[in-house]
Amino acid sequence: MALFDNGLKIGTPVLIGIGALLLAPVVLPVAQSVLRPLIKATLKSGLLLAHKGREIISEAMESLEDITAEVKAELIAEHQNPAPAPEPTEAQ
Repeated sequence: MALFDNGLKIGTPVLIGIGALLLAPVVLPVAQSVLRPLIKATLKSGLLLAHKGREIISEAMESLEDITAEVKAELIAEHQNPAPAPEPTEAQ
């Protein structure tokens, strides 16, 4: 056969392709049955991680808002009741 005279250059890839086409109906269902639970577990973990991340960010934002409210209240209190200016001392 002239097609396979070049050995590894042309013949091997053609044979691998033909073999893959013949084995695909057998291999794909097995691969799907193995990969499907793995993909589902990966997606589930990703969704749980995203949810936990949202919770952490929400708690951090709440803390930041609390601190901001405290600082604003302190500024308002300082503005309404200014601290008395220190009395100058006389030099002797």
